Amino acid sequence: MPSVLPASVLDIAPVVPVVVVDDAADAVPLARALVAGGLPAIEVTLRTPAALESIRAIAGAVPDAVVGAGTVLTPGQVAESVAAGARFLVSPGWTDVLLEALRGSGVPFLPGVSTATEVVALLERGVREMKFFPAQAAGGTAYLRSLAGPLPQARFCPTGGIGPDTAPDYLALPNVGCVGGSWMLPADAVATRDWGRVERLAREAARLTAGVR
Repeated sequence: MPSVLPASVLDIAPVVPVVVVDDAADAVPLARALVAGGLPAIEVTLRTPAALESIRAIAGAVPDAVVGAGTVLTPGQVAESVAAGARFLVSPGWTDVLLEALRGSGVPFLPGVSTATEVVALLERGVREMKFFPAQAAGGTAYLRSLAGPLPQARFCPTGGIGPDTAPDYLALPNVGCVGGSWMLPADAVATRDWGRVERLAREAARLTAGVR
């Protein structure tokens, strides 16, 4: 993976692994397994005390990874994540205060939306790339397909409840660049540090394309 990001985070890979790290010691081998499987864009969620340390470790030890921070909720977390080495930021929702911090971060970001009103509000503010969350609960592919007609300028990374069986349906939509998910990181594989299994599942996910299961 080149050190320079593509024009969009949405174009790095068809699937962005959404990672919850409980033990920072697992961060580097986990990231190496995902990268080896063809999934270099890795969203480490800020849901555990180990998250920032994990981002820092991946950024320093896995040069082919494009590590980002997820579940970013405050301007303080924006600053901490970028300082730790995050190369993109993802939030489950947004406010004007958070959006200002995301804009000022100097890295790409995906603010979360789940309604047409939120999408229009972001478009008014010049933001065209967004996270659609929680994807399945918020209407899934049918909802995103409905948005494509009136709001074709918006592009999405749907996340939430997506698995290998539904990901191709999302990827087939004209307004979807990639999907987020964690199915390539089953809890038992992470608990037993079965990085070979993680790599195999990542490789299968990296092969997913629109309409192909």
